[in-house]
Amino acid sequence: MRIDVDAVLRSRVPSLYRFIPGAVVRWLERTICQDRLNELLTGNAHADGVDFATGVLSDMGISYDVKGSLPASSRVIIASNHPLGGLDGLVLADFVGRAYGRKDIGFVVNDLLAAVAPLRSIFLAVNKHGKQSRQAVERLDRAMESDMPIVMFPAGLVSRRNSRGEIRDLQWQKMVVNKAIETGRDIVPLHFSGENSAFFYNFARWRAKLGLKFNIEMIYLPQELVKSEGKHFTITVGEPVSHTSLRGGKESAVTASQICRRVYGLVNQEWNL
Repeated sequence: MRIDVDAVLRSRVPSLYRFIPGAVVRWLERTICQDRLNELLTGNAHADGVDFATGVLSDMGISYDVKGSLPASSRVIIASNHPLGGLDGLVLADFVGRAYGRKDIGFVVNDLLAAVAPLRSIFLAVNKHGKQSRQAVERLDRAMESDMPIVMFPAGLVSRRNSRGEIRDLQWQKMVVNKAIETGRDIVPLHFSGENSAFFYNFARWRAKLGLKFNIEMIYLPQELVKSEGKHFTITVGEPVSHTSLRGGKESAVTASQICRRVYGLVNQEWNL
């Protein structure tokens, strides 16, 4: 797999391609750090899933430490905040894979990410804006009924800076609660430390102020990933929330928000290391 902005534009918008200035194409290539991403893809072309994530982290010099631990049973839903929008997923794939000593883990993701071929084996694609394909629904159901650990970013989008200047997830979706109740999986709250650049958050804020609904700041996420080379992160794992204690139905959205607050509460928890 290689990223080729020019080829994508030529195939996706053939009628408009000839009107796109070469300077714009080159700007897009630089903005998404096409060359560096292709280096990482080429260097790990032999790997797939968890092994691919581990290889990319090694090539980027990424490290992390862990406070707390995952439960012995892998049949859980790990619910995490989503501060980075990409790299946090790679780190969690490596962490969960190592913690349980297995490669078959599941990540519930936006179906657009299914295009990332090296991670397709661990991605459970969900269409956020339309009807689910029968195949996608069946694959998600099989994964949920299995004993593989499932990782979810319930916000569905990368965190933003709020009015108080804090980096926080957008509203958590109730799917995490409903699936936990439906399949008898406990929810493990997990906090991932980290944040993107001030430019990213400022761009997102001004986009919102201008009334633009399309999240155009997402184009900068590959750049944010590359900027994180050599960084160290902290993962904090909380106590599992029993599926029997979860309130579903009309209260599932409120329950999801409560678990989100629990995730951020982990940061101030004292740890005896």
